[in-house]
Order: sequence, then C-alpha cells, then structure tokens
Amino acid sequence: MVFVWSNLSDGEPHFTLSQVALNDVIMVFAFAPIVALLLGLSAIVVPWQTLILSVVLYIVVPVILAQVIRRATLARSGEAGLARLLASVQPLSLLALLATLVLLFAFQGPQILAQPLVIALLAVPILIQVYFNAGLAYVLNRWTGEAHCVAAPSALIGASNFFELAVAAAIGIFGLNSGAALATVVGVLIEVPVMLSVVKIVNASKDWYEAGPAVKRTAASKSSV
Repeated sequence: MVFVWSNLSDGEPHFTLSQVALNDVIMVFAFAPIVALLLGLSAIVVPWQTLILSVVLYIVVPVILAQVIRRATLARSGEAGLARLLASVQPLSLLALLATLVLLFAFQGPQILAQPLVIALLAVPILIQVYFNAGLAYVLNRWTGEAHCVAAPSALIGASNFFELAVAAAIGIFGLNSGAALATVVGVLIEVPVMLSVVKIVNASKDWYEAGPAVKRTAASKSSV
C-alpha cells in the first residue's frame, strides 16, 4: 500500500523503497515478539508457529519472489525490461488493493453493520494515530529542509500500519469471525480512505511546504553546489 500512496503523492521512489525495506526488515524480526508480548499481557496464549508462519507468508515469501522476478527480468531484458514490468504491474496492484477491501468487507460486513458503536470506537484511535504521525513527520521534514518528494512518502510511511499482516495473524490465531479479526479488518477499511485523505493534504499543501525557510535554504545550498 505504501508504494501506492507514495506514487499518488509523487514521492521519491528510491526513498520510499529504502523505507519500506527497513520497515519489512524490522517487522520480520519484531512482529512476532511484539504481538506475543502484547497478547501475553492480556493473558492470551499465542501459538508462536502461527505468528512466524504469518511473517513468512506475508513478508518473507513476497520479498523472495520479488527478488527472483527482478533478477530474472534484469538478466533477460535489462533495466528497460524491468521498467516495463513495473509499469504493467502498477495497475494490477491497485486492482488487488480494491479486491482485498471488497473481500474483507464481504467477510466482515454483517458484523460491521451490526456493531456501529464498536466500529466507531475502533476508528477513533486509528484516526488520531494516522493524522498525528503523518502531521508530525511532515512538519519535521519541512523544518529540516527536506524536499517535498521525500517529505510526502515520509509522512505516509510514518502513518501507515501493517494491517495486512495483522489481519492474517488475527484470522490464523482467533478465526475469521473473531473480534480480533473484526478489529484488524476495520483497521484496513478505515486506513485506506484516511491515507488517501493524507495524500490529498500533502499534495494540496505542496506550495506551503516549499515556502518554508528551511526548505528554501536547502534548495539554495544545493543549487549553489
């Protein structure tokens, strides 16, 4: 999802890639211990094999497949072939995202409609977290003089969550109709429109961002070099 948000905000692709790679490395090693710790505090027994399997299936395997496809494409048709492949895959990623949302809502739709108050209670902390983290990252980037193409994906990455992995782990541990699965599904359904609103905000505020004194100083120093 982060690549989609970054592309919609004209984010610097190499910066986005490095941040996503760093997040994935952290999640490979930290997701299972963090989930086990938080659930353990609630006296919930967590099967480690399920947590590890979720990480392997939804992070490790996609990364390995991506590297295999990348190397095969480069060996066969070089950088131009890889660029064509990425251009053809990009629309498919958007369709896959939309299909995921439709399927999630189809599985949890009756529970979502039957518990509007619970959904609202789940939505409030997500809204606060996304807007606070995105705003803080955006303002700090402006204050330090980073280019807008870096600040935009930085704000979006800082505000995003690993809800996809959380959905997989919740369904694997507690079942499809569990409250945990409902919470994670609601997280995905809320995060997508909220992140799109963050994209709208960072795009609309580009002129304000680039008028910042730190950004001007940084741009002036780069042009003089």
